Amino acid sequence: MSVTVTEAAAKHVHKYLARRGKGVGVRLGVKTTGCSGLAYKLEYADAAAPDDVVYESQGVQVLIEPKSLPYLDGTVLDFVREGLNEGFKFSNPNERDRCGCGESFRV
Repeated sequence: MSVTVTEAAAKHVHKYLARRGKGVGVRLGVKTTGCSGLAYKLEYADAAAPDDVVYESQGVQVLIEPKSLPYLDGTVLDFVREGLNEGFKFSNPNERDRCGCGESFRV
């Protein structure tokens, strides 16, 4: 089981954490919501929780709550710029369907 971070995502995370002046990495998870059932959660983490599963990729710690791990296994986190928009993009091999608005997914 693993979650990886692309070079572009790692650069963005490192830059943001340096600007914040604190933090150990990013915490990923899923929550129940939307028309397809699940949505990704991403937040910057100041410390690992006792039950977090921790991966390191491209020098970034990726913290995942255990209940989200089966949904995120094999996911690649990227940071992309498309026109005037930029943001994190999840490439998840477990994703079977995505809603039309792109906010939620189904496994």
